[in-house]
Amino acid sequence: MRTITLRRVVVTGLGAITPAGNSVPALWDSLVNGRSGINLITLFEANVDWGVRFAGEVRDYDFGTLTDAREARRFDRFALLALGAATEAAHDSGFDFASEDPYRQGVAMGSGIGGIGTIESGVSAMNHAGHRKIGPFTVPRLMGNAGTGQVSIRFNLKGANISTATACASGSHAIGTAFQLIQRGDADVMMAGGAEAAVTRLCIGSFAAMKALSTRNDAPKLASRPFDRDRDGFVLSEGAAVVVLEELAHATRRGAHIYAEVLGYGSSGDAFHIAAPDAKGAGAQRAMVNALTDAQVNPDAVGYINAHGTSTPLGDAAEVIAVNNLFGAHATRLAMSSTKSVTGHALGAAGGIETVATVLAIEKGVLPPTINLDSPDDGVDLNFVANTAQERKVDVGINNSFGFGGHNTSLVFGRAKS
Repeated sequence: MRTITLRRVVVTGLGAITPAGNSVPALWDSLVNGRSGINLITLFEANVDWGVRFAGEVRDYDFGTLTDAREARRFDRFALLALGAATEAAHDSGFDFASEDPYRQGVAMGSGIGGIGTIESGVSAMNHAGHRKIGPFTVPRLMGNAGTGQVSIRFNLKGANISTATACASGSHAIGTAFQLIQRGDADVMMAGGAEAAVTRLCIGSFAAMKALSTRNDAPKLASRPFDRDRDGFVLSEGAAVVVLEELAHATRRGAHIYAEVLGYGSSGDAFHIAAPDAKGAGAQRAMVNALTDAQVNPDAVGYINAHGTSTPLGDAAEVIAVNNLFGAHATRLAMSSTKSVTGHALGAAGGIETVATVLAIEKGVLPPTINLDSPDDGVDLNFVANTAQERKVDVGINNSFGFGGHNTSLVFGRAKS
């Protein structure tokens, strides 16, 4: 019988492409300064007939730095974003992936929707000119696992090759899975995160039809306002973020910069409704309990929560209830902010983007604010880091991600030990 000794896992590389910045330094600068990445849609013509005409778009990113134009035709936009974030994370880690056994290196990435842009263009081509006009790269572009596959190919990662699709929890599920693979000795190094490119006609139209999106067309930068009394829905965005996870001894031997340690991972299912959260936040609370139990961390040790906080009336309220029920009196002593107020909600990429934000908040001792928070909900007495970043030493932080289908994930990170 195999005896498993759990190994410690650390974060040694960060990469991100978001509406609020096309690199980790640019993203962090926007987050701490409360600079919104939300604006009017340019990826398609969203005229006055569209009920929602704004989103969080990745702008001015040079995809030509990743691949030539001919090869790029084989990528959906979400896979290019995945590759871009992975490339930054790999470079930031300083690890030479070619220097060691590729079967000990892997990738786990999430996407809630995958190649929706390719699906839309394929259907359009077929409807206008027949099935013979469908491109030969349609299938490898639209696959939800295409981003994971392309990162694996680019970096010759021959170990675990895993894709997760749990709506807005996809990126966090991928990071949690990668953490467990290293922890139990099945890998030494993993790239993990999420990618999404869902600012498309079908996605904007569909979420708008659900009444899930903010309709603040006259003030897009004020539209994402988690925990605010006047919130009216989330702001759809796109992007990608990847972290390099490494076994602690492996990272230490090569003198890697360690941003933080991954302490625990927890998940749960609401078993309640396909699109609405449990109003009492029971599933969200259970995910946090499971993560803290896995980390062997007492709730009173948590100093910061990067909230799922999408700016929807039901979702924000349920998360606050979950936090109050779990942390009790300590809930008023910790800080909780939603960086989606700056980036919008990037669906399956959100967990990756917000992991980057959580890790940097712990390392730098600066908590990014929840912007547009002018009037917190009545009866809510929590430190939401409203509108202005706060300097605060945090030893333990949590990143929450919850998704349609009742998927809940929590990741626990700790300050790197010197």
